[in-house]
Amino acid sequence: MDLQLQGKHALVTGASQGIGMAIAQALAAEGCHLHLAARNPQALQALAERLSSAHGVQVHTHPADLSTDQGIKSLAATCSQVDILVNNAGAIPRGSVLELDDERWRQSWELKVFGYLNLTRALYAHMVKRQAGVILNIIGIGAERLDYGYAAGSMGNAALVALTRTIGGVSLDLGVRVLGLSPGWVETEKAKRTMRQRAATLLGDENRWPEMAKDFPRGKLIDPQEVADVAAFLCSPRASGMSGTVVTVDAGFTSRGYPPPKPGTT
Repeated sequence: MDLQLQGKHALVTGASQGIGMAIAQALAAEGCHLHLAARNPQALQALAERLSSAHGVQVHTHPADLSTDQGIKSLAATCSQVDILVNNAGAIPRGSVLELDDERWRQSWELKVFGYLNLTRALYAHMVKRQAGVILNIIGIGAERLDYGYAAGSMGNAALVALTRTIGGVSLDLGVRVLGLSPGWVETEKAKRTMRQRAATLLGDENRWPEMAKDFPRGKLIDPQEVADVAAFLCSPRASGMSGTVVTVDAGFTSRGYPPPKPGTT
């Protein structure tokens, strides 16, 4: 299927690794010119060179801290004319309300919750003026299946679902689609760190982390490309009738639910 993305310009945040990198690769393969933002300039540049060489698209890099007002304003000013915004930057730590201190909680929300909100507000204004554009928020299943051991993540993700639906329910009348995508347990470095901690606690060996996914759908984590392919579709004109909704890519994990939390395993 031709996604009709050839020649579009997309901004992907958190693009230096994991899901963000996979989405950048998927969009480049469809002919999108890219703006890639993350904190690591070396990783961004390496990815930009690889995608430009492989797909013949223009790729610009923007090393930035999107937890700061200056980082948001600078990126929004530079990328004000993009057709597509993929909000993906953010890593909210695990922990219950008793385990996560105020500083870590606020710091993580500055990047993922307020970072998404502020970049959306800035670029949405330009898209509304042009009567065209797509905003895709990469959220997470913590919003759907609330997790005691992921308090800040569940609450923050729930806020981003509300943001997506609040804007997206009306935005299509203004020519702009606003959508969310909630991945489940994807094989990223963050997920593997959590799995290693659990393996060390329960099995005495962090290298046995793949065994922690034995009860997950298919007995493994989701490949980032499986998320990226759905993201590319949602960003494309092929999904022109979709706005104000959140699509889940979790291989059925949410429907299975979480096991009861065990002390020391969050």
